[in-house]
Amino acid sequence: MLIVNLGTPDAPATKEVRHYLREFLSDKRVIETPSWMWKPILEGIILRVRPRQSAEKYASIWGKQGSPLRQYTIAQAQYLQEALGEKVDVRYAMRYGTESIPRELDAIYRAGYRQLLVIPLYPQYSASTVATVADEVYRWGLRSRDQFDLRLLRSFPTDEGYINALAEAVTASWETNGRPNFAQGDKLMLSYHGIPLAMHQAGDPYPLECQETTTALAQRLGVQRDCLLHTYQSVFGPAQWLTPATINTVAELGAGGTKRIDVICPGFVSDCLETLEEINILNRETFIDAGGDEFHYLPWGNDHPSWLKALASLTETNLAGWIDA
Repeated sequence: MLIVNLGTPDAPATKEVRHYLREFLSDKRVIETPSWMWKPILEGIILRVRPRQSAEKYASIWGKQGSPLRQYTIAQAQYLQEALGEKVDVRYAMRYGTESIPRELDAIYRAGYRQLLVIPLYPQYSASTVATVADEVYRWGLRSRDQFDLRLLRSFPTDEGYINALAEAVTASWETNGRPNFAQGDKLMLSYHGIPLAMHQAGDPYPLECQETTTALAQRLGVQRDCLLHTYQSVFGPAQWLTPATINTVAELGAGGTKRIDVICPGFVSDCLETLEEINILNRETFIDAGGDEFHYLPWGNDHPSWLKALASLTETNLAGWIDA
């Protein structure tokens, strides 16, 4: 089986980040602008400016073990291998970067396996995430005479174990930091990665699945829906994106007198640039500078036992019939 995450530069340096961004931003599932229009912008403007800026951001979160996303993806694969034992060979790949899907599929095929479960590590489906993983797997199949018996997990926005993992992270934080005073305006914010509005209008179900997760978590926590804020982060480019934007919302809350917000990012199973730098640094500073008092970022995935247990359960369910119970 193969778990797949987004990917990461090999190092927090301009050259490596430029290589990574070129691959990522050249994916037509990610940027739907026609190539003749987009490539000059990408090569002439974005890849001249953004890699240096992004490298500085990556450096702010880079640990002794390298990229947090890579570190935790490896930890998740290792946990699954231990949980499943010799019945399953567990491997990981990145959609973008050197640890590519085709490289791992070649290795899996050479090892003699013909049954393959692929789990994209995205709880909510989007064409710009899950579908692009599927595209890469199918492209491998197009050039292969002998293909895999293939299963691919589409999404798991309301999976019980997944929702429990989110809920346990929230309640653990509240046990440490005290419960927010919702009656006085404190908020629990669920920040999801955004997509352009046009993608949703063209049929992408992503925001609907995000809403399903928010509703399920509110029910699991026993919290009124209006105590939760549902926002979207990581806006890129001039197009209109899903709203409300996380960065705008935290600024408005701080300026409006909200004293505390707790933020969890349900779409990211591994901490990465978008959670550790964008949320826990940029959005924290924005909220405090606007007048807020307390900002709590709530990690939930990574190598937390509740998430690893949920991932193992998802895996076993999707391997049904291929391995003994």
